[in-house]
Amino acid sequence: MWKSGFKWMFLIIGTMIGAGYASGRELWEFFGYESDLAILLFALLFFVCCHVIMTISHEEQSEHYLPVLEKLMGKKLTSLYDGMIILYLFSTTVIMLAGGGATLEVLHIPYWHGVGIISVLLVILFIWGLNGMTAMNSLVIPILILFLVSTLVVFQRTSGGSMGMVWSSQSNWPSAFTFTALNMLPLVAVISAIGKKIKHRGERWIASLGSAIVLGTISLLYNQSLIAVAQEVMLYEIPLFAILKNYPYFMVLVMSGLLWAAIYTTAASGLLGLCTRCQPFLKLPFWLVAFLFLMLMIPLTTLGFSRLISILYPLYGVMNLYILAAIMLYPILHRFDNGAA
Repeated sequence: MWKSGFKWMFLIIGTMIGAGYASGRELWEFFGYESDLAILLFALLFFVCCHVIMTISHEEQSEHYLPVLEKLMGKKLTSLYDGMIILYLFSTTVIMLAGGGATLEVLHIPYWHGVGIISVLLVILFIWGLNGMTAMNSLVIPILILFLVSTLVVFQRTSGGSMGMVWSSQSNWPSAFTFTALNMLPLVAVISAIGKKIKHRGERWIASLGSAIVLGTISLLYNQSLIAVAQEVMLYEIPLFAILKNYPYFMVLVMSGLLWAAIYTTAASGLLGLCTRCQPFLKLPFWLVAFLFLMLMIPLTTLGFSRLISILYPLYGVMNLYILAAIMLYPILHRFDNGAA
């Protein structure tokens, strides 16, 4: 139970800690000053959402997100959400492939070589299907968390930063809802793929509570560190580098590797959602489905996605808020069977 629970926990964290989160950009956009309560609320909302999605996926014995969507949204809205999730996962994975190629240019690796490297590693990962994904997360995510937390703790100690909370000034608390909602589509897509693998209700508690505590703690620490360098953050595309500005160049290289790992886990999560959704009717090996998707995606990495993102992301935001509300209301509208295994 514990081993499986931690395995699912790292899968969830790997879905969350994408390039945007690891770089600090998402946290700074949503939180910043007067956000301690918002981050605590996010951790609570995240716990509830993960537990609800895992419970539904376990009850439905799901291997992809469609059965979970039907339980949450009803059959009428499921078709709409199905199409939007496919488009969301596809577009974000394309962006991650482009980001993976661009990140390796720091090491003087040509862009297309970088895209090829991340694509090959993704195909290799999916030779082992879902087991490969969970094994990769169990290895990579603890290392990623260790480096990130160590960097932030050292920064807090050397900069004299304070982790104190002023509860009278917490005006940014509504951001908890929008930040949680931002991650609902990929979370539903990934967690729904493991419904058939969950054997015990304790796994759901370990995974959902553990991921909420880990992400809540990292978010608080990261946000406090970004506040300490608030004047410099606007000068950096990647806020993490504002924290690293006085660190040795070696640390910058290490954290660049961390960002690449975050890009890789995000791309793998998106591809997992697509593969589990499409494999039942394609009737092909998991790795071959991943390969076909990547062949479609690689040419698109040359396109400018700014216009596509500007159109799709506001729509995703509305859809995410709706699905967040559906998840939060589900335990009220449908009492869970407390005796479920």
